[in-house]
Parts: sequence; structure tokens; C-alpha cells
Amino acid sequence: MSTPAPVVPPAVIGMLGGGQLGRYALMAARTMGFGTIVLDPDPASPAGAVADRHIVAAFDDVAAIEELAAVCAVVTTEFENPPAVMLDRLAGHCRVAPSARAVAIAQDRVAEKAFLTDLGVPLAPWATIDGDPSGWSDPAACLPGIVKTARLGYDGRGQRAVVTLDDVVAAHRGFDGVTCVLERRLDLRLEVSVIVARSASGAVATYPVAENHHVDGILDLTVVPARIGADLAERATRTAVAVADGLDYVGVLAVEMFVVDGPDGATLLVNELAPRPHNSGHWTLDASATDQFSQQVRAVTGNGLGDTGLRHGAVAMVNLLGDLWSAGEPDWSGVLAEASAHLHLYGKAEARPGRKMGHLTLVGDDPDGVVERARHLRDALRRG
Repeated sequence: MSTPAPVVPPAVIGMLGGGQLGRYALMAARTMGFGTIVLDPDPASPAGAVADRHIVAAFDDVAAIEELAAVCAVVTTEFENPPAVMLDRLAGHCRVAPSARAVAIAQDRVAEKAFLTDLGVPLAPWATIDGDPSGWSDPAACLPGIVKTARLGYDGRGQRAVVTLDDVVAAHRGFDGVTCVLERRLDLRLEVSVIVARSASGAVATYPVAENHHVDGILDLTVVPARIGADLAERATRTAVAVADGLDYVGVLAVEMFVVDGPDGATLLVNELAPRPHNSGHWTLDASATDQFSQQVRAVTGNGLGDTGLRHGAVAMVNLLGDLWSAGEPDWSGVLAEASAHLHLYGKAEARPGRKMGHLTLVGDDPDGVVERARHLRDALRRG
């Protein structure tokens, strides 16, 4: 099948989802001259605030989907849980990227792990947890482990640590009996991710491997380049490209991986896929020749992919969660006084504990230095 012609301005790009990822992607699209429209049920959504138009409706609202299809040349998404059936409906009228198939795989942990297994990608031991325990296939091989709901879990939600089979049964019941996966708990050396962009022509561009640190299941810190060595970084990049090719993916995809020690040295195991720009790629806004959001627009419209080179020796990003607002609006003067710091706030009306309200990036010469300075600036906000 021939590659479709590129979509160019002033064509309209539609966005399913109104969060900060959609906000940045549509800001990039508007800078390039595209029209923009958001479908999201929240009238105060961050992306809706910057779009030319905001359709306030549920993602399964057929009339709203048809309204979106009528005006858009291409529709993309900023989260992994839009109804795949609605993506299929949109695809009958306009270009949709990533495809309904790719999103459906990534939004279901069972489907995702089955796809990766068939692709030959290494994973931690896992089992499907569904129905009566007598039908489960050898869950003991995955203990101690973590039970995760197959759908709708993110930022540590929908997860429970387990040690025994009785724990697994209790966790499954605690999640109301929905389909889950049980993953073997690993002794991790590190978590990393690769952001890969792929166009319909099969052209691929990858960003430097990111090193990620989580607190309570939420990404806390990203540092680039990852401190894992050139050989492991190359293997991580090859794995991410293989996943994107296997999905016939179009857009920006994040492939999250675990680094574990094995008998023959460090091993990479794929953890999860995110079919969209990713929190661990926010550093690209301030330290890459082409940020991940501009790249998303380029990829889904079928235009040439941008340069992904790192413009500084190193960059660190720390998330700013709603906890920082517990005593009122933080004093940003210290952050803004730092020449190498970049503050990003997402325009969310309500700060809640654990909610991502913004992020802070620090650029510099070496990874250790930027990590120390980024944490120091955020800690000063906490003390204030």
C-alpha cells in the first residue's frame, strides 16, 4: 500500500484527550500553522485551553466523534484509553494515528504482553489473572509479584504487591474481579525508556535513552543520557524500534524497560508501552533539537521527522506534583532566577496530591550535576 500524502497547514489536527500531553502537542501544531481541535469531557482541560476549538463530550459520544471527523484531516490521541471502536469509526472518515490496533494493544496489559511475547521481546515472567483461580496458568512462577489491572491503571494505580497465591486471589477480588496480570517482582538495577517516532512510510527517529526514577509509582526524575553505558543504550534503542515496527506504529511511542542483572551481565526487559508522547520525554522541550510534541505532529501528519539530537551535555527533569501546593501557590522566584532551569506549568485548575501539575528541567554538562541541581530547586519549593 502506498504511503499517503503528507498533511500540511492549514489542515486541522484533532486530539482525543485534553491533558498536558495534548496541550503541548497542539501548541506545537499551532506553531506550525495547523488548525487544532480537542475532544475531552473536561471543560477546563489544559489542551482545550490552547486549541482553536474544544468539543466538550465523552470519548464514546458518537455525535461528538462524527463532529470531529467532519473537520479533521488527522486525529491523534494523548492518552492510551480512548475507545478503540471510536478510533475505528474516525478512521472511516479521516487519518487516525496511531491506529486503533496499536492503541488497543497498548491499553490492555494482557494484549500488550501477548504481542511482545509473539514479537520475541524479553519480559518478566507474567500470567493472566481472570475468572476462577483453578484456571490460572502457574501463577506461582510469578511470585513474589505485582497484580495489575489489565486496563486503566497508571501512575501506580490499579496495582498491588503480592507474595502468596492467597494474596493474588485477594488482590483480584479487591479489583472487583476484572482481568489482571501478575508480574514477577524483579530486583531492578534501573528503569529506562526510549521515545521513538515512526511515520507511515516506516521512517524512524529515536531520542537518547532516558533514565527514570519513580516514587510511589509516579515518575519523579528523568535524566538524559541514561547512565547505563553505550552497549545497553544501543540495545534499548533497537528494542524500541522493533516494537514500533511490529505495531506498524505511526506517531510517538514510549517503550519503558527494566534493567536487571543476569548471569551474563545486564539484561533489558520491556515493562510497558505508551502510545503517545510520554512524561519521560518532557526534557525534549528544552534540550532536544526537535521536542517530542513537534515530532508527534510531524509523524502523524506524514511529514519528515525532526532531528532528535541532545543540545546539551545532560538534562534532568523533575515532576511537580500537587503536594507542592499544599500551603498555597509555590514561590517560583528561585526557579526562575536559575539561568539553566526551565519551568513548565500545565494550567490545571486544581492541585491534588499526586497530580502532575508541571515539571522542571535543568540543563548542563553532566548527568550527576543536573540531577543534583534539579532536586535542589524542587526541594527549595518544598521548604518554602
